Order: sequence, then C-alpha cells, then structure tokens
Amino acid sequence: MAAPLCLLRPAMPRCELAKITGSTPVAQSKVYPDAATALKGLTFDGMTVMAGGFGLSGNPENLIEALRQDGTKNITIIANNCGADGRGLWVLLDNGQIRKMVSSYVGENKLFEELYLSGKLELELNPQGTLAERIRAGGAGIPAFYTRTGVGTVVAEGKPHEEFDGLNYVRESWLRADLSIVKAWKGDTEGNLIYRKTARNFNPMMATAGKVTIAEVEELVEPGQLDPDKIHTPGIFVQRILQGKDYKKLIENLTTRPRPMPAATGEEV
Repeated sequence: MAAPLCLLRPAMPRCELAKITGSTPVAQSKVYPDAATALKGLTFDGMTVMAGGFGLSGNPENLIEALRQDGTKNITIIANNCGADGRGLWVLLDNGQIRKMVSSYVGENKLFEELYLSGKLELELNPQGTLAERIRAGGAGIPAFYTRTGVGTVVAEGKPHEEFDGLNYVRESWLRADLSIVKAWKGDTEGNLIYRKTARNFNPMMATAGKVTIAEVEELVEPGQLDPDKIHTPGIFVQRILQGKDYKKLIENLTTRPRPMPAATGEEV
C-alpha cells in the first residue's frame, strides 16, 4: 500500500494522518482534550520552542504549565520576553528548564537577570522588529534577509554586512522551532484561528514557523462557524488544538486614572 499523503506546509515533515480505511487515508482529529495530552510525543530535551505572547498578553497559559509539568530540559525558547516575576514563561525559567532565550525584552524579570549575569542562561538579544521578521522568515521559507536595524551596535557584531544604495545593512537569519505553542481567541476543529486585539502579537508568525504547532483557544467551535474573512491563521499551519481553561489574563503593571470627584450638585459622574 502506498504511504498516505500528508498535506501540510512545505518542509514540515510531521503529519496527523494515521488511520487507514480501505485505501483511503483518514485524518485524525486535531482536537486534544487538554494541554498535557496535546504535548505527548512532541517534547524532548534540547528542543527549541516558540511561545506566543507579548508581556503577559496572548500567552498560551495552559501549554506553558503543561510544559512545566512535562519537565523537558535544556529548552531554547524563542519569545518576545520570558514572562514576569512569577508569571508566564517565568515558571519554566524557575524550574530550570530553559537553557537559552532568543528574545527582545528582558526587563521586569529579576530571575532572568540573575541567571544571565551568573552565566546560567544564554541570551540572544534581538531588536523587536528583527525578532518578528526572523520568525516570519522562518515560516515563509526565507533563510536570511538584510536590515538597517542594529547596524553599528552590539546586536550586529559578528554578522555579515553588505552595502545597498550606499548604506550598510546587517544580514539576519530565519528562526524556526521544533514546536510552536500559540494562544488564540477563537478556533475551529480544523485549526483555523482568530486572535483578539493586542493578544495577536507574535502568535500568527510563530504558528507558521514550527515543525508542529499547538494552539489553545478560549472558544473552540465547529468548522463553518468562523467568518473566513476574520481568520488570521489558516488551519493548515496548526496540527493540534485544544480548548483552554482558567485564563488569568494577568496585567504586569496595572495603571488606572484617578476617578473624578462627584459634582457638587450631587449628580453621579
């Protein structure tokens, strides 16, 4: 019998086609009951993981916790930042699971600072736009590109440079991962995803740049219930999906404007 065909993005070798009925391949469901089950068979020591989110917005909270419980070690994490004290990806850092961070922002995380300065954590620092483009390039199959950002600074040291129209540019390489974990607002059982407002951030690019992508969503619906014009990530990029739960949606620094005093007339403001 011929091997079943797997229709996935180019150069992504893994597929979820396992059942054969007669001579016709039947796709397994992409839906998993929880984050721990969705991670089964995918984790290994020394792996590279992309994790969506910006600060604590749009974090795949359930998958991060499941990865902590899984105990995988020596992980390279590609993410904008590594959570904040006690929250987000910080839990993996605190559990000694992260060997290297490829990120853009390292503030508001005392543990990150301590581990890096003591030589216990490797860091590849990127300008934020460059990080986003490196991830997008990985998903698009573009091995390298040139940018003016960072020329003449420490982030360009040791990297190839080239002149275009009289200006120097630094060459940056793509970023790809063994696993991408992303968070969406809504998704259907085929893996189509819709993100909400600023929680979109790095999630769409990361969904395209992993060998396998797992998405957790706040609301999981049946195919046809999402407006096709609203879909940000097509299901072809997502191999596994789950209904998330118990979202905290934490805010790093809550700042509120003082409410005005009631008017002298006694009217409510």
